[in-house]
Amino acid sequence: MSVVHVEEVWKQFKIPHEKRTTVVDYIASALSILEGKRYSYEKFWALKKVNLELEHGESLGIIGPNGSGKTTLLKLIARIMKPDKGTISTSGSVATVLELGTGFHGDLTVKENAQVYGVIMGLPLSGMKKCIDPILEFAGLTRFQDARLKNLSSGMQVRLAFSIAVQTEADIFLVDEALAVGDMDFQQKCLEKFREFKKEEKSIVFVSHSMDLIKSFCEKTLYLLNGEPRAFGPSEEVTSRYVADMTASTGIK
Repeated sequence: MSVVHVEEVWKQFKIPHEKRTTVVDYIASALSILEGKRYSYEKFWALKKVNLELEHGESLGIIGPNGSGKTTLLKLIARIMKPDKGTISTSGSVATVLELGTGFHGDLTVKENAQVYGVIMGLPLSGMKKCIDPILEFAGLTRFQDARLKNLSSGMQVRLAFSIAVQTEADIFLVDEALAVGDMDFQQKCLEKFREFKKEEKSIVFVSHSMDLIKSFCEKTLYLLNGEPRAFGPSEEVTSRYVADMTASTGIK
């Protein structure tokens, strides 16, 4: 049974460029005194013709250089954004750990953010009190529970988001480089959770620059380059192709 189905998906963004037509426009713009600025827009396709299928109990790695569309694809699967073309469907509940700021509020405390974000991610309001202590303990943030979130480091914020996500007992986990900002102890906690998810036949859609991690947890891998699928299939094959491409492009062996 398919848990994630992506068919012919395209996603476009518009990059604004300020229009300057006269010398006065240029000078006024430089001095920031011209009201009602005019903009032109450059269209940019972040994803083009993406197709993939993920079966129940399988996990997917998404790899590629920076700017290749990996996080955009995760956001589309999470329904944070909508595709301009194509369709995406998921079967089962979804928990998401994406970039900083998604679902958090800097002026709320760590504990308050855990409560709000937990409800957003599907935890029942009635059960949040029981979940708070395990969430904070897993994230290593118990002593910071009354601190405002904006005073925490980026790594601490991602740890909090990941800790809330694993409490949701979702069917599909979308994870964007959560391990890259954690210390060694937290990374090991995350890896143990991933192993538990695999035993429970949950699916992970995982963005990472670690080929070893992708090969360890993901049966399939999608390799994106400039928004387009360059390869999709068994992780061993796709990661090898990616490493070969990067070696060829940089000349570093």
